[in-house]
Amino acid sequence: MPRSLERLAAGCLALVLAPLFARAEAPAVERLVDRTSRQVNAYLEQVSNVTCTEHVTQLKLGRNGKVQASEQADYNYLILLQGAADDLLLSESRLPQDPARKPRNSVSLLMTNGFSTLFLIFHPYYRASFQFEEAGQELVDGRRLTRLRFTPIPGARTPVALALRGREYPLALQGDAWLDEDTGLVARIQATLANDLRDIGLRSLRADISYANVRLPAWPRAYPLPAEAVIEVETQRQHWRNTHRFDAYKSFMVDTQQAVADDALGQPPAAQVPAKRKKK
Repeated sequence: MPRSLERLAAGCLALVLAPLFARAEAPAVERLVDRTSRQVNAYLEQVSNVTCTEHVTQLKLGRNGKVQASEQADYNYLILLQGAADDLLLSESRLPQDPARKPRNSVSLLMTNGFSTLFLIFHPYYRASFQFEEAGQELVDGRRLTRLRFTPIPGARTPVALALRGREYPLALQGDAWLDEDTGLVARIQATLANDLRDIGLRSLRADISYANVRLPAWPRAYPLPAEAVIEVETQRQHWRNTHRFDAYKSFMVDTQQAVADDALGQPPAAQVPAKRKKK
């Protein structure tokens, strides 16, 4: 082959290989989302074995922001995982710690369920429904967090829906997520509506969920479990703010096994409430 053709062939080979090498390493945002996606997937393998105490405060606010009505209650809380990788379904079980207690107010208050699991936007089942871009880095409590902005892809699936008058309306949410740069664990998520839903009476929705890394017995690592979720909703005429706080996490499997062992020894059984896995 003439030397000029050899140089041309080498040049063509370089032009072909260069894009391949450029695609060999994914962008930093994609790598971080991959890491978080794996963490969320691993966490869901454990989530149905966890119970905790949920403290719920429901507020109805007036136009001036003053509280018109309020209600507080404590629950035994479980997240139940159903379905498979291509048909994911999470449902919450919320059992009152005082079943005989009745609400004090006759004013209608807002029910806000499921926002604590908003980390599902990173699960493989929902991840392709959102676009992610970096919005800076922050140092929080000694942890370097990367702030990712997420926006929904129109028409894609969403983990959140509004139940209204017997119907469910999927909610497209946008916002920011703070992720641990080293581990990919979720630290916080803020979300708002991505489109106008005033035609069904929803003026605005804001959710702010913070997570705490918890390591329970028999877990290979710590996972981000909900610590607090604040949800604020406004319609044309009403305004609500609900706060959900989560603590006292326990392993459902460990508690159940301990209860059986104690009962066999003739001792008072341990916590029985988690065994009532009924969906409310």
